[in-house]
Amino acid sequence: MSNSNSISDFLLLPFADTRELQLLHFALFLAIYLAALLGNGLILTAVACDHRLHTPMYFFLLNLALLDLGCISTTLPKAMANALWDTRAISYAGCAAQVFLFLFFISAEFYVLTIMSYDRYVAICKPLHYGTLLGSRACAQMAAAAWGSGILYALLLTANTFSLPLCQGNAVDQFFCEIPQILQISCAHSYLKSFWVVVTGVFLASGCFVFIVFSYVQIFRAVLRMPSEQGRHKAFSTCLPPLFVVSLFISTGFFAYLKPPSISSPSLNLVVAVLYSVIPPTLNPLIYSMRNQELKWAIRKVISWTFLNSEKFPLFFQK
Repeated sequence: MSNSNSISDFLLLPFADTRELQLLHFALFLAIYLAALLGNGLILTAVACDHRLHTPMYFFLLNLALLDLGCISTTLPKAMANALWDTRAISYAGCAAQVFLFLFFISAEFYVLTIMSYDRYVAICKPLHYGTLLGSRACAQMAAAAWGSGILYALLLTANTFSLPLCQGNAVDQFFCEIPQILQISCAHSYLKSFWVVVTGVFLASGCFVFIVFSYVQIFRAVLRMPSEQGRHKAFSTCLPPLFVVSLFISTGFFAYLKPPSISSPSLNLVVAVLYSVIPPTLNPLIYSMRNQELKWAIRKVISWTFLNSEKFPLFFQK
């Protein structure tokens, strides 16, 4: 990477100018981060420990929880550390690693969300073929394809971005290293070298989004044909919240990467980044367990087991 000799670190966007507001932002993001760790950790433990949840739907939910943990752990800890210690710096290697990991987790999560919409489509519209289309081998292959595609795309885009010469300083107008902000400080004549990779990613994401919309349209058509009003209400209540989270995730992500520079501002960049990188990993555990009685029962079982063992072995849990 040609920039490593000229730039040794980047300066991230501070949350606030005063020390009090910096500490307030640190406390707020710490609470959000702990909530995301707790929610996704409970889902991981519940799905892994309860054999009744060893089905395709919960297998993909487990993958989603892992990706959510990785996504939010890539951005928030460094931002919280900078706010706590009143600094803005991140090393060149740390910035490149953050870009790669964030792109990997975000793109893989998008692919997993697409697979989850297909899972719900088959379960509701083609229930007789569910076991054939979503067997254990097929599920493993689709999950591996999502993770592998995320790695390849993140590696390609990160390598292209950090091979560009930087002519506009080293200040990144974001609280973490993000591709659009790094492209803004690159030399104008070399911007197009990486733009085609972004366009390719947008086309892939658009294809996934069209597939998600098509799946949910078919699901809603099948639900409306259900004779039972209670069944329709249950199906809508389980499909609409995930669709809302997916829409928020996709719309804010597209806006962050495709918005024209003329409407770009530090405050707008910060809000959009929080909406697509922080909110979904925190809300997903709540959204996907809110109307799911099996998952809620398994989570209660995990919590009860934890408290029971903490009372039985207090010295162990204190350590």
